Amino acid sequence: MKYLFFLLLTGLAGFGGRAQTLEQPAAIDLSKINDTLTITGSTWLYVDSSASLPPKEVMGRRFLPLKDFRYRRDIPPAMITFSYYTRFRLFNNADTIHTVYLFPGALFHQIKIYKIKNEPELVLNADLVPGYGKINLAPGERAELLVYLKPVKNETVFLTPRLIAPRFLEPFKLILEGSRSTIKIFGYIISGVLLMMIIFMGTNFMFSNKWAFFYNTLYSICMFLLVFFNSYLAKTNTPFTNFFISYFDFFLLVTGTMFYISFTRNFLNTSLHYQFLDRILKYGKVFIILLLIVYTGINFLTGWFVIQVFLENLMKFVILLIGIFFIILALKQRTPLLNYLAAGNASLVIFSSISLGVIWNNTDNRSLFSSSLFYYYIGIVLELFFFLLGLSYKNRSELIERTKEQEAMKLVAEKKEYETQIAMIKMQQEERNRISADMHDDLGAGMTTIRLYSELAKNKLVNNPIPEIDKISSSANELLNKMNAIIWSMSSSNDSLGNMTAYIRSYALEFFENTGITCRITMPENLPNIEVIGEIRRNVFLVVKEALNNILKHSKATEVNITLQRVEHGLTLFIQDNGIGIKFEELRQFSNGLNNMKKRMGDVGIAFSIQNNNGTLITLHRRVENPFFF
Repeated sequence: MKYLFFLLLTGLAGFGGRAQTLEQPAAIDLSKINDTLTITGSTWLYVDSSASLPPKEVMGRRFLPLKDFRYRRDIPPAMITFSYYTRFRLFNNADTIHTVYLFPGALFHQIKIYKIKNEPELVLNADLVPGYGKINLAPGERAELLVYLKPVKNETVFLTPRLIAPRFLEPFKLILEGSRSTIKIFGYIISGVLLMMIIFMGTNFMFSNKWAFFYNTLYSICMFLLVFFNSYLAKTNTPFTNFFISYFDFFLLVTGTMFYISFTRNFLNTSLHYQFLDRILKYGKVFIILLLIVYTGINFLTGWFVIQVFLENLMKFVILLIGIFFIILALKQRTPLLNYLAAGNASLVIFSSISLGVIWNNTDNRSLFSSSLFYYYIGIVLELFFFLLGLSYKNRSELIERTKEQEAMKLVAEKKEYETQIAMIKMQQEERNRISADMHDDLGAGMTTIRLYSELAKNKLVNNPIPEIDKISSSANELLNKMNAIIWSMSSSNDSLGNMTAYIRSYALEFFENTGITCRITMPENLPNIEVIGEIRRNVFLVVKEALNNILKHSKATEVNITLQRVEHGLTLFIQDNGIGIKFEELRQFSNGLNNMKKRMGDVGIAFSIQNNNGTLITLHRRVENPFFF
């Protein structure tokens, strides 16, 4: 209502006719202005609501004292597109030319100064410094000036004219900008934090190629530009400042919101997990794009600033609704990803509300904590911080899931490979069993027949023996024993420690029978149920056989002790005789046999040693880590 009342008042003033008898404003002496002088009390104002009147016609309109214009400190949106004319009088009481600069107030993008010579003739004084007007007066000159002002499309325009001495112009700019130095420095700090986030998220996107990082990076860039330019351009009067505060800041806000929606859809994978939310965000993004198009057209093609303000507030309301929606959704769903999103939105909503409260209370914003931007910047940083935590959590969760899948696939592959190996071992063992059975049934029967016939021949030729028949019988007997050993080692039914020890016991006792050498065998009771594969059984047996054969041929022993002991983490087999021992200096005659024994034991992972110890001591040691495998 107050805006409508003032519009009515200015309208009546505009139609009030010409040449009213009003008190003329007091003239101001330029020569006495050393730094700056506020001239609100000496200035008159006319508001051109049509924004189309030429200066000559404005001179005939009714001007009112500027000090009576109640909106000079905060021009309302409905009046931003109006044109403003001010009048004041100056004189130069000095003997030299004097120059001053006019600062009409904040955020006027057009300033034109006219000297009134012979009414209604006007002389234009060009605007030389953005945001300021330059005025020159000759010695003793008196002049009445008409100033045309066009505000920037922004809600923070104020009209408080000042005259500034040339030497004080730069200090005045610094003072004007320095009035917000604390919040500017804080804005630069926040910009640095946002820049580090941008670098971190951009780097993650390049290495991971995940679009959530990409969209969040673009959203962070928009927020960075918004905060940085708000700080850098504060209290400045440049064409870019006018462009930024009238349009570009809203463009960054809307564009950032579009990237935020894209980030949310990708971050939550809404198309898969939240179809209803996905449709809302999709249509919401279309609505925001249309909103930006309409806003752009209104800004550059019309003077409907009230509608622009409405669209800005609508956009902020939409952002607020999005934040509240995610908070409610997180409270209902209680999922980690939604919690991070909700925490970020809650931070922005809370600190934006505090910022809005500071604005409504018209708090003096010279201190950091009384500035609305301070709380808004904190909200932005916290929001992006929680989004970054959410991205890191999602990245870590996906990495864990991929690792689990890879491990599961690896286990499946290893299981298949193990099953294949088991099947191959089973097939090999079956083939070994078949071969051993064939050898036993066919070769064994044939060798037994040869041996039987040779014995029969020997009996028939007892009075006239033939040495070759004895050799045939002996060779057949030896070959039959070797074949039995091979069959024993190949048969999977014999793959046990108990079977191996029983076979060695039987062979040793039979080997030393009728040789004059006493053989003692000591085996522990309750041998562990350990599997001993055929390759190990065969090599151990052949080494024992070679050792017993050497004892019989070379040791001159009368006793042999074969002992199997259970030791920590393994089993040890000792073969000890009481003979003359082994002469290592004359080892050449035994070298091939000993080397073969060492090689056989090395092939199956059994430690082999031979030494003199009251005879010869041969030691075989096998470390057993797995009790189910020898």
